[in-house]
Amino acid sequence: MNNQPLFIQFWKIILVLWLIAAVVFGFFAAKLPSKLEGDGFRTDGDYETVQQKLHDTFDFPEHTLLVLFEKSESESADAFQSKIESVLTEIDDDVSPSTVDSPLVKKEWLKDDIAYAAVHFDDEFIAMDPVIDDVRSIIKKEDGISLTGGPVISKDINKASQDDLKRAELIGLPVALIVLLLALGTVVASILPLIIGGVTIVTGFGILSFIADSVDLAIFILNIVPMLGLALSIDFSLLFINRYKEERANGRTIDEALQITQSKAGHSILFSALCVFIGLGSVMLIDIDIFKNVAIGGMIAIAIAVIASMTLLPAMLKLLGDRINKWQIVRPNPDTSNRWRTFAGFVMKRPILIALLALLILGAGIVPVQKMNLAIPAADSLPKTFESRTAYDKIEREFMQDAASTVYAAAEREDGWLSEDGLAVMKNLQDEFEREEAVSGAETLFSISGQTDPVQLAAVLQNPQAAAQLQPAIDGFIKEDKLLIPISLDVEADSDTAQTIVRNWSADDWPADIMFGGQPKFNQELYDEIFNKVIPVLSVILISTFFILMIAFRSIIIPLKAILMNVISLAATFGILVWLFQGGHFGMDPADISLILPVLVFSLVFGLSMDYEVFLISRIREYYLETHDNTYATVEGLASTSKIITSAALIMIVITGAFAFTGVVPVKQIGIGIAVAIAIDATIVRLLLVPSLMKLLGSANWWMPFRRHNVRSKG
Repeated sequence: MNNQPLFIQFWKIILVLWLIAAVVFGFFAAKLPSKLEGDGFRTDGDYETVQQKLHDTFDFPEHTLLVLFEKSESESADAFQSKIESVLTEIDDDVSPSTVDSPLVKKEWLKDDIAYAAVHFDDEFIAMDPVIDDVRSIIKKEDGISLTGGPVISKDINKASQDDLKRAELIGLPVALIVLLLALGTVVASILPLIIGGVTIVTGFGILSFIADSVDLAIFILNIVPMLGLALSIDFSLLFINRYKEERANGRTIDEALQITQSKAGHSILFSALCVFIGLGSVMLIDIDIFKNVAIGGMIAIAIAVIASMTLLPAMLKLLGDRINKWQIVRPNPDTSNRWRTFAGFVMKRPILIALLALLILGAGIVPVQKMNLAIPAADSLPKTFESRTAYDKIEREFMQDAASTVYAAAEREDGWLSEDGLAVMKNLQDEFEREEAVSGAETLFSISGQTDPVQLAAVLQNPQAAAQLQPAIDGFIKEDKLLIPISLDVEADSDTAQTIVRNWSADDWPADIMFGGQPKFNQELYDEIFNKVIPVLSVILISTFFILMIAFRSIIIPLKAILMNVISLAATFGILVWLFQGGHFGMDPADISLILPVLVFSLVFGLSMDYEVFLISRIREYYLETHDNTYATVEGLASTSKIITSAALIMIVITGAFAFTGVVPVKQIGIGIAVAIAIDATIVRLLLVPSLMKLLGSANWWMPFRRHNVRSKG
């Protein structure tokens, strides 16, 4: 009877199955970019309901393109207006929009040397990408015309994301290969982690392509999944291959080395992956598409990375045998472990001083956190090299600088609105809205007709001639039992004041069924959803991580210590990001921190940094169980893992940090955020805090209540 594990017995079948999976999923992976749309900032709530009512009931357009016209110095005013008219006529004839709002009619949209038009489409199922291409082909015939608007910005972010991914790979992969060569020594061994990473990304994209048929997936998933999939695959593979080579160097056969590696390194991989998996899974508690998208994509990438590392990688090692040592570039340096051993000894001789120094550095990083400004990414997510970004900025600067934010109140009343009682309720609503200090006006039949008394307005509506004059307003604001009241605010849509107003209105009792929409409501719902769910998300991450590490290390103190160090190091990371982005340092354009960044980076990095905690403490525990000497176990654990942990962290930093050279701001912030967090974790935390605290706590590190034999360590 063969006692070999199944992954060794059936390694050829495993290789064939993975090859088939890579080919099949690779075919569908190529289709994923075309299935992605939007930035993912959507949540089920009043805003979405009101948006649907505005479209279905009050004929608001589903999609709007903005066409910007700029007059050249040599162009006359008549020629400029003639160009506007001819271009809009061609767009109307060739693209067949629902309506076109021209600056020649809306004079407030026309200035001496600049103007813009709005091209509306009512069909919610229309494919906007070909429409955008058609409009661009029309406007490129003339100089000084550019296209922007929500659908255009979304399309350009998709393109930018794909370009960014290629750029990040061109930067990250060669550097990662160099680090792998330094860590593993041979070309063959160094290529294996990249193969595992490639298979993970291709398979993950293929699975997401199927999911995208039934779930709306955001564009940013194109960057997040490869970032995570590649980094984790290389991390896991590096740990696995390093332990395998150690066992082979100790005289084990290939099968014995694989079996021990699967048991020891596989244990660490599973527990560390579980930490990352739960961290991402907890984000799904936040009912916003972008969080769910990142969670789904990330969990798929993690699952595939683990499965590939535990099945495909051993099968490839079995296939290669001793050829893994082929084409050696870097010879093993036995002094490396000695240098790390010396360093660990230095730290553990001065544990109090080293711990205080590390905490002081982290504390300095935390200081800027208090100045963090969070914002929802919009057109400014795009680089300024994109025409849609610059055009939107010009329209906003020239025409919307003093524009008030608009809240849409959608009210329903069974008995309708045009009776005397209905008009009285309408007037009451208008008066209540206008009592708010930040409201500059609420538009109803009263504001349009100039009437202030419901009885008098009811009498006016009984007059056929007067009613006919008001009919356009009635058609615009009233549809059977439904009423629309646009409310203008004097404050910006993303201000705290605007959010407080719509939050309070939504909670108030009104004389009719009423819901609120508009940009202020959109912002309020997103902010509230995140801030209301952040405590449950963090609780799930912290509690689950504690129990996972407690089970892994049979200790209470080590999980508590790991969690506390992670929280401190992540707080320092956020402070550095505030300093970098809001301060505009190191060539960064000053920008607020993306609303999603704190939660996503915390969820991702909390799990990722646990990789190194699990790798290091697992090895320390092995030595501790052999000797029951805490000091010896810590020094030897650090000496035997520091090279590989440093290499893995460096690869993670390179792959995620490569997104610093990308253009889409939220992706840039997330990439740099992960890179900074891992850098802090792999240096200050892992090399300074962990050994110094291990020394200070001594035998208490391994304390576990209700365990029959809590063996005391020697120090």
